[in-house]
Amino acid sequence: MRNVAVVGGGFAGTECACYLADRGVSVTLYEMKPVRFSPAHRSEALCELVCSNSFKASRVGSAAGLLKAEMRLLGSVTVETALGCSVPAGGALAVDRAAFSRGVTEQVLSRANIRLVREEIAEIPTGFDAVVIAAGPLASDALTRTLRERVGDAFLSFYDAAAPVVEASSVDMAHAFCQSRYDRGGEDDYVNCPMDKAQYEAFYEALVTAETAALHDFDKGAVYEGCMPVEVLAKRGHDAIRYGPLKPVGLVDPRTGHRPWANVQLRRENAAGTMYNLVGFQTNLKFSEQKRVFGMIPALAEAEYVRYGVMHRNTFLNAPRVLEPDQSLKGCPSLFFAGQITGVEGYMESASSGITAAIHVLRYLAGKQRYVFPAETMLGGLQRHLSDTVSRGYQPMGAAFGLLPPSEDAQNGKRGRKNKKERYEELAKRSLSLYETTVLPEINNG
Repeated sequence: MRNVAVVGGGFAGTECACYLADRGVSVTLYEMKPVRFSPAHRSEALCELVCSNSFKASRVGSAAGLLKAEMRLLGSVTVETALGCSVPAGGALAVDRAAFSRGVTEQVLSRANIRLVREEIAEIPTGFDAVVIAAGPLASDALTRTLRERVGDAFLSFYDAAAPVVEASSVDMAHAFCQSRYDRGGEDDYVNCPMDKAQYEAFYEALVTAETAALHDFDKGAVYEGCMPVEVLAKRGHDAIRYGPLKPVGLVDPRTGHRPWANVQLRRENAAGTMYNLVGFQTNLKFSEQKRVFGMIPALAEAEYVRYGVMHRNTFLNAPRVLEPDQSLKGCPSLFFAGQITGVEGYMESASSGITAAIHVLRYLAGKQRYVFPAETMLGGLQRHLSDTVSRGYQPMGAAFGLLPPSEDAQNGKRGRKNKKERYEELAKRSLSLYETTVLPEINNG
């Protein structure tokens, strides 16, 4: 039996380990918790969520929905677990985070071919047929130093920020209402906290002048657009957050019969509905400032915080420079990388990277040619992002239809009367059909 080491028990590592184990490979999965915790982790469970509890849209005609649909066809452990512990979130797939992590941990422990080792890895493991580094964006300092020595100055870092979570019972519903945007989803999936113009003006001024938490020198770096702290976004312009996380479109305040001037949405944090997170409110404000400033939102004036927002370091490889298209390190075909450390952004994107890494490892072990997913699939689009040498400044990327080639009609200038929704559904249908005709036969028989 071939043996593979997987470093990291997050989304990518657990997917990779389970995929390999289910195909007869002996896997040693290394996870440093609880021996050592990163600045953002608290639970001993695998696959811990540190930011939002949402895995984005469920609809297959969306980029995030298509990615999850492709992953299900490949037997994704994280998607199936998420579906089993989902909480209401409109058109999104959101989970009870504790139940999700517990479920994935049970999936890993149930596989006889996986040996879970709880220890910190400082060096690349030896004595294995292949190694997959899926240490995530918060790799330990020791492993980070090892990888930096291996790849040189191609190692980059940026910030990631998490939103605060409040007790549901502390939200003042006299100043809030339940509604999904454009009435998509259940009527109580989101709690909306509206503000009129005067309230927004006061909130905005407080937000842009609030005091932020100090950062360690080793954590200083650029902020990634996809996790922009709300206070940083606000400083880009007076209405920047009204067109972002506080956008009121698609909502009607029943107290006034009109659209709010600005609106903050709360989404369930757990299945019981006892906690809510502030959607899009990633922040690096001091805890006391979060309570003061966010307390200016009428519905949150007396909010009790289960967890304040935090900012932490994320680290990723300049993949086009150091990785092959099969996610192996250039010049070292037995060393693979998976997850956010490769420059994919998002929970499911990381998990999908773990699956593709496992597929590449299997082909390497069998001495077969590397497999390249079709460009028309979301996994193919993400893989190509990791190999995109055109961009002068490599940045993390999540699932997006912009990664896929346009439809045949669009290429021929025959977009016609199709709206964006119809075009995206067409791209999704094209992708999933390729799994039936091309991807699955090649992977299963290759």
